[in-house]
Amino acid sequence: MVGDNQTWVSEFILFGLSQSQSVQVLLFVMFLILYFFIMSGNIIIIVLITTDHHLHSPMYFLLANLSFVDMWLSSNTTPKMVSDFLRENKTISFAGCMTQVFFTHCIPAGEMVLLVAMAYDCYVAISKPLHYFTIMNLKRCTGLVLISWTTGFIHAMSHLVVIVELPFCGPNEIDSYFCDTPLLIKLACMDSHDLDILMNAGCGIVAVTCFTLLLISYTCILITVHRSSKAAASKALSTCSAHITVVMIFFVPCIFIYVWPLNSTWFDKF
Repeated sequence: MVGDNQTWVSEFILFGLSQSQSVQVLLFVMFLILYFFIMSGNIIIIVLITTDHHLHSPMYFLLANLSFVDMWLSSNTTPKMVSDFLRENKTISFAGCMTQVFFTHCIPAGEMVLLVAMAYDCYVAISKPLHYFTIMNLKRCTGLVLISWTTGFIHAMSHLVVIVELPFCGPNEIDSYFCDTPLLIKLACMDSHDLDILMNAGCGIVAVTCFTLLLISYTCILITVHRSSKAAASKALSTCSAHITVVMIFFVPCIFIYVWPLNSTWFDKF
Protein backbone atom coordinates (compact mmCIF):
# COMPACT_ATOMS: atom_id res chain seq x y z
CA MET A 1 0.00 0.00 0.00
CA VAL A 2 1.40 3.39 -1.01
CA GLY A 3 1.04 6.36 1.31
CA ASP A 4 2.38 8.03 4.39
CA ASN A 5 1.32 5.12 6.58
CA GLN A 6 2.58 2.13 4.64
CA THR A 7 1.40 -1.35 5.49
CA TRP A 8 3.93 -3.97 4.51
CA VAL A 9 2.30 -6.85 6.39
CA SER A 10 -0.09 -8.75 4.12
CA GLU A 11 -1.03 -11.46 6.62
CA PHE A 12 -0.83 -12.26 10.32
CA ILE A 13 0.20 -15.45 12.11
CA LEU A 14 -2.10 -16.64 14.89
CA PHE A 15 -0.55 -18.66 17.72
CA GLY A 16 -3.94 -20.10 18.68
CA LEU A 17 -4.78 -21.65 22.03
CA SER A 18 -2.09 -24.32 22.16
CA GLN A 19 0.97 -25.57 20.30
CA SER A 20 0.44 -29.20 21.30
CA GLN A 21 -1.02 -31.31 18.48
CA SER A 22 -2.92 -33.64 20.81
CA VAL A 23 -4.42 -30.70 22.70
CA GLN A 24 -5.41 -29.04 19.43
CA VAL A 25 -7.27 -32.17 18.30
CA LEU A 26 -9.12 -32.24 21.62
CA LEU A 27 -9.97 -28.55 21.32
CA PHE A 28 -11.10 -29.06 17.71
CA VAL A 29 -13.65 -31.70 18.75
CA MET A 30 -14.79 -29.73 21.80
CA PHE A 31 -15.28 -26.38 20.06
CA LEU A 32 -16.84 -27.96 16.97
CA ILE A 33 -19.48 -29.64 19.15
CA LEU A 34 -20.07 -26.42 21.12
CA TYR A 35 -20.39 -24.40 17.90
CA PHE A 36 -22.88 -26.92 16.50
CA PHE A 37 -25.05 -26.72 19.63
CA ILE A 38 -24.84 -22.92 19.75
CA MET A 39 -25.89 -22.53 16.13
CA SER A 40 -28.60 -25.21 16.18
CA GLY A 41 -29.98 -23.91 19.51
CA ASN A 42 -30.24 -20.35 18.27
CA ILE A 43 -31.76 -21.43 14.95
CA ILE A 44 -34.40 -23.47 16.81
CA ILE A 45 -35.23 -20.46 19.01
CA ILE A 46 -35.61 -18.17 15.98
CA VAL A 47 -37.76 -20.69 14.06
CA LEU A 48 -40.03 -21.38 17.04
CA ILE A 49 -40.58 -17.70 17.80
CA THR A 50 -41.20 -16.92 14.12
CA THR A 51 -43.63 -19.76 13.45
CA ASP A 52 -45.56 -19.91 16.74
CA HIS A 53 -48.01 -17.00 16.91
CA HIS A 54 -48.32 -17.50 20.69
CA LEU A 55 -44.72 -16.28 20.96
CA HIS A 56 -45.29 -13.08 18.98
CA SER A 57 -44.72 -10.79 21.95
CA PRO A 58 -42.11 -8.08 22.66
CA MET A 59 -40.08 -10.31 24.97
CA TYR A 60 -39.77 -13.10 22.40
CA PHE A 61 -39.18 -10.60 19.60
CA LEU A 62 -36.12 -9.31 21.47
CA LEU A 63 -35.09 -12.87 22.33
CA ALA A 64 -35.18 -13.87 18.65
CA ASN A 65 -32.98 -10.89 17.81
CA LEU A 66 -30.60 -11.85 20.62
CA SER A 67 -30.33 -15.36 19.17
CA PHE A 68 -29.66 -13.89 15.73
CA VAL A 69 -26.91 -11.65 17.13
CA ASP A 70 -25.50 -14.60 19.08
CA MET A 71 -25.16 -16.59 15.84
CA TRP A 72 -23.11 -13.77 14.34
CA LEU A 73 -21.06 -13.43 17.51
CA SER A 74 -20.19 -17.13 17.53
CA SER A 75 -19.47 -17.21 13.80
CA ASN A 76 -17.03 -14.31 13.78
CA THR A 77 -14.02 -16.19 15.16
CA THR A 78 -15.06 -19.77 15.93
CA PRO A 79 -15.00 -21.28 12.39
CA LYS A 80 -11.53 -19.83 11.77
CA MET A 81 -10.30 -21.01 15.17
CA VAL A 82 -11.70 -24.52 14.69
CA SER A 83 -10.18 -24.89 11.21
CA ASP A 84 -6.82 -23.62 12.49
CA PHE A 85 -6.65 -26.50 14.98
CA LEU A 86 -6.05 -28.78 11.99
CA ARG A 87 -3.53 -26.50 10.26
CA GLU A 88 0.18 -26.22 10.84
CA ASN A 89 0.35 -22.65 9.48
CA LYS A 90 -2.29 -20.56 11.21
CA THR A 91 -2.40 -17.41 9.11
CA ILE A 92 -5.06 -14.82 8.37
CA SER A 93 -4.99 -12.21 5.61
CA PHE A 94 -4.87 -8.50 6.40
CA ALA A 95 -8.42 -8.07 5.04
CA GLY A 96 -9.63 -11.07 7.04
CA CYS A 97 -8.02 -9.68 10.17
CA MET A 98 -9.67 -6.29 9.70
CA THR A 99 -13.01 -8.04 9.15
CA GLN A 100 -12.62 -9.82 12.47
CA VAL A 101 -11.76 -6.53 14.17
CA PHE A 102 -14.92 -4.92 12.79
CA PHE A 103 -17.31 -7.70 13.80
CA THR A 104 -15.51 -8.30 17.12
CA HIS A 105 -16.59 -4.80 18.15
CA CYS A 106 -19.79 -4.37 16.13
CA ILE A 107 -21.61 -7.48 17.35
CA PRO A 108 -20.75 -7.33 21.08
CA ALA A 109 -21.53 -3.60 21.29
CA GLY A 110 -24.87 -4.23 19.58
CA GLU A 111 -25.58 -7.13 21.91
CA MET A 112 -24.84 -4.97 24.94
CA VAL A 113 -27.46 -2.45 23.85
CA LEU A 114 -29.88 -5.28 23.07
CA LEU A 115 -29.40 -6.71 26.58
CA VAL A 116 -30.20 -3.28 27.99
CA ALA A 117 -33.37 -3.23 25.85
CA MET A 118 -34.34 -6.66 27.22
CA ALA A 119 -33.76 -5.42 30.78
CA TYR A 120 -36.03 -2.46 30.02
CA ASP A 121 -38.61 -4.91 28.67
CA CYS A 122 -38.44 -6.86 31.94
CA TYR A 123 -38.83 -3.66 33.93
CA VAL A 124 -41.94 -2.59 31.98
CA ALA A 125 -43.45 -6.10 32.23
CA ILE A 126 -43.00 -6.20 36.01
CA SER A 127 -43.56 -2.55 36.94
CA LYS A 128 -46.33 -1.63 34.48
CA PRO A 129 -48.03 -4.89 33.40
CA LEU A 130 -51.32 -3.20 32.41
CA HIS A 131 -49.55 -0.84 30.00
CA TYR A 132 -46.96 -3.36 28.83
CA PHE A 133 -48.21 -3.93 25.26
CA THR A 134 -48.87 -0.23 24.80
CA ILE A 135 -45.34 0.74 25.82
CA MET A 136 -43.50 -2.20 24.23
CA ASN A 137 -45.24 -2.08 20.87
CA LEU A 138 -43.69 -3.38 17.64
CA LYS A 139 -42.51 0.07 16.59
CA ARG A 140 -40.61 0.63 19.83
CA CYS A 141 -39.11 -2.88 19.83
CA THR A 142 -37.95 -2.45 16.23
CA GLY A 143 -36.47 0.92 17.13
CA LEU A 144 -34.53 -0.60 20.05
CA VAL A 145 -33.12 -3.30 17.77
CA LEU A 146 -32.11 -0.69 15.16
CA ILE A 147 -30.42 1.37 17.89
CA SER A 148 -28.43 -1.69 18.97
CA TRP A 149 -27.16 -2.37 15.45
CA THR A 150 -26.42 1.32 14.82
CA THR A 151 -24.45 1.58 18.06
CA GLY A 152 -22.47 -1.53 17.17
CA PHE A 153 -21.71 -0.25 13.67
CA ILE A 154 -20.54 3.17 14.85
CA HIS A 155 -18.43 1.66 17.63
CA ALA A 156 -16.82 -0.86 15.25
CA MET A 157 -16.09 1.75 12.59
CA SER A 158 -14.39 4.00 15.16
CA HIS A 159 -11.95 1.13 15.79
CA LEU A 160 -11.58 -0.02 12.20
CA VAL A 161 -10.67 3.38 10.72
CA VAL A 162 -7.86 3.68 13.28
CA ILE A 163 -6.49 0.14 12.94
CA VAL A 164 -6.49 0.14 9.13
CA GLU A 165 -4.28 3.26 9.07
CA LEU A 166 -1.67 1.85 11.47
CA PRO A 167 1.77 1.08 9.95
CA PHE A 168 2.39 -2.68 10.19
CA CYS A 169 5.94 -3.04 8.92
CA GLY A 170 7.53 -5.81 10.95
CA PRO A 171 6.18 -8.33 13.49
CA ASN A 172 3.01 -10.08 12.40
CA GLU A 173 2.57 -12.77 15.07
CA ILE A 174 -0.55 -12.54 17.26
CA ASP A 175 -0.56 -14.56 20.47
CA SER A 176 -4.25 -15.34 20.25
CA TYR A 177 -6.78 -17.17 18.10
CA PHE A 178 -8.32 -14.08 16.47
CA CYS A 179 -7.54 -10.45 15.61
CA ASP A 180 -8.49 -7.81 18.14
CA THR A 181 -7.67 -4.14 18.57
CA PRO A 182 -5.28 -4.33 21.58
CA LEU A 183 -3.30 -7.15 19.96
CA LEU A 184 -2.89 -5.32 16.65
CA ILE A 185 -1.94 -2.01 18.26
CA LYS A 186 1.02 -3.75 19.91
CA LEU A 187 2.28 -4.82 16.46
CA ALA A 188 2.20 -1.32 14.96
CA CYS A 189 5.53 0.31 14.10
CA MET A 190 4.92 3.30 16.33
CA ASP A 191 4.53 4.35 19.95
CA SER A 192 1.08 2.91 20.58
CA HIS A 193 0.67 3.27 24.35
CA ASP A 194 -1.62 6.31 24.18
CA LEU A 195 -3.61 4.79 21.31
CA ASP A 196 -4.10 1.57 23.28
CA ILE A 197 -5.47 3.56 26.21
CA LEU A 198 -7.76 5.54 23.88
CA MET A 199 -9.17 2.41 22.23
CA ASN A 200 -9.72 0.69 25.58
CA ALA A 201 -11.43 3.84 26.82
CA GLY A 202 -13.81 3.71 23.86
CA CYS A 203 -14.71 0.10 24.66
CA GLY A 204 -14.95 0.97 28.34
CA ILE A 205 -17.45 3.76 27.73
CA VAL A 206 -19.78 1.43 25.81
CA ALA A 207 -19.43 -1.45 28.28
CA VAL A 208 -19.69 0.62 31.46
CA THR A 209 -22.61 2.70 30.15
CA CYS A 210 -24.60 -0.41 29.20
CA PHE A 211 -23.67 -2.18 32.43
CA THR A 212 -24.74 0.86 34.47
CA LEU A 213 -28.08 1.02 32.66
CA LEU A 214 -28.56 -2.69 33.36
CA LEU A 215 -27.84 -2.18 37.06
CA ILE A 216 -30.34 0.68 37.17
CA SER A 217 -32.97 -1.45 35.42
CA TYR A 218 -32.55 -4.39 37.77
CA THR A 219 -32.44 -2.14 40.83
CA CYS A 220 -35.83 -0.77 39.81
CA ILE A 221 -37.06 -4.33 39.17
CA LEU A 222 -35.88 -5.53 42.59
CA ILE A 223 -37.56 -2.58 44.31
CA THR A 224 -40.82 -3.37 42.51
CA VAL A 225 -40.51 -7.09 43.28
CA HIS A 226 -39.82 -6.36 46.96
CA ARG A 227 -43.16 -4.57 47.19
CA SER A 228 -45.05 -7.40 45.48
CA SER A 229 -46.42 -10.64 46.86
CA LYS A 230 -44.16 -13.67 47.22
CA ALA A 231 -45.79 -15.44 44.26
CA ALA A 232 -45.38 -12.42 41.99
CA ALA A 233 -41.80 -11.90 43.19
CA SER A 234 -40.90 -15.52 42.49
CA LYS A 235 -42.38 -15.35 38.99
CA ALA A 236 -40.58 -12.08 38.25
CA LEU A 237 -37.21 -13.33 39.44
CA SER A 238 -37.54 -16.58 37.48
CA THR A 239 -38.30 -14.52 34.35
CA CYS A 240 -35.21 -12.33 34.82
CA SER A 241 -32.74 -14.93 36.15
CA ALA A 242 -31.73 -16.22 32.71
CA HIS A 243 -31.18 -12.68 31.46
CA ILE A 244 -29.06 -11.79 34.51
CA THR A 245 -26.93 -14.91 33.93
CA VAL A 246 -26.33 -13.97 30.29
CA VAL A 247 -25.43 -10.41 31.30
CA MET A 248 -22.80 -11.58 33.80
CA ILE A 249 -21.25 -14.12 31.40
CA PHE A 250 -21.14 -11.49 28.66
CA PHE A 251 -19.93 -8.43 30.58
CA VAL A 252 -17.34 -9.88 32.97
CA PRO A 253 -14.86 -10.90 30.20
CA CYS A 254 -15.39 -7.56 28.42
CA ILE A 255 -14.61 -5.65 31.59
CA PHE A 256 -11.39 -7.60 32.23
CA ILE A 257 -10.17 -7.33 28.61
CA TYR A 258 -11.04 -3.71 27.81
CA VAL A 259 -12.12 -1.76 30.90
CA TRP A 260 -9.68 -3.26 33.41
CA PRO A 261 -6.98 -4.98 31.29
CA LEU A 262 -4.66 -7.33 33.19
CA ASN A 263 -1.98 -7.57 30.48
CA SER A 264 -2.09 -11.35 30.83
CA THR A 265 -2.27 -13.18 27.50
CA TRP A 266 -3.42 -16.53 28.91
CA PHE A 267 -6.16 -14.84 30.93
CA ASP A 268 -7.37 -12.90 27.88
CA LYS A 269 -7.55 -16.14 25.91
CA PHE A 270 -9.53 -17.79 28.68
